[in-house]
Amino acid sequence: MAIINSDCAAEVLASLDDYNAQVVGIASGIGSYDSGVHSHKKSQLLYAPEGCITIALEQMQYVLPPTKAAWIPEGIVHCAKMQMRDVVTCRSLYFDTASFIGLPDKIKIIGVNDLFKQLIERMSLWPWDMPAEQQKNLLALFIEELLVAPEEMLPLPIPDDPRLKSWLIKVMSGDTLPQPLNQMAKMIGASEKTISRIFIRQTGMPYQAWRQQWRLHGAIVRLAEGGSISEVAFSLDFSSDSAFISFFKQHMGETPSRFIHA
Repeated sequence: MAIINSDCAAEVLASLDDYNAQVVGIASGIGSYDSGVHSHKKSQLLYAPEGCITIALEQMQYVLPPTKAAWIPEGIVHCAKMQMRDVVTCRSLYFDTASFIGLPDKIKIIGVNDLFKQLIERMSLWPWDMPAEQQKNLLALFIEELLVAPEEMLPLPIPDDPRLKSWLIKVMSGDTLPQPLNQMAKMIGASEKTISRIFIRQTGMPYQAWRQQWRLHGAIVRLAEGGSISEVAFSLDFSSDSAFISFFKQHMGETPSRFIHA
């Protein structure tokens, strides 16, 4: 077991690949953390029981509120960012893939039910040198839950056209709301038609659809950070609380309050 904070997180995480164990669990409390772009020799399950993690994988961004976890197979290049008004409580489990049969070999963003949450919590806190025989039953149940957990990807594709670079840095930080297309085109210094073509070619969706997906991600992050419906609606430029609730329910199938407390 390792219980870490942001001051020693990088040092502990860097040593994980060389640690000889079937499963290594880490429990951390981090107010602000950017892992940088990296990969592991071990497969990872990443979960935040409180707060929200933003994770970038293969030109896609995902958000992990307390109802979601990410499975990241060994060798996948990724970057995880954590930010909260107080502290993000993070749980990471690292698996020596060679020791197991049937672990997922692709990226998965999955739903976390109560049982799965308790398994993650228990495993993130057990001693690193726990004998494999003592881990056996919990591991079997964990893998079963991992394999049947519903996939809930909700990706935000990230364009990489150099004309968008400085604009994207501000927007992807979460501090700047993407403008409507006509305003954004003026800021970039390109025509609306050119911007539209870039987004359709590189993200598979029109700019307006991409902007709405960005707002949805922003809403999930802000709600997970403890923002009220009114605060989130205002920060994302909705005309009213009811307009925000309607938007969220249309895309997620449930109200903001129910989603974040599921």
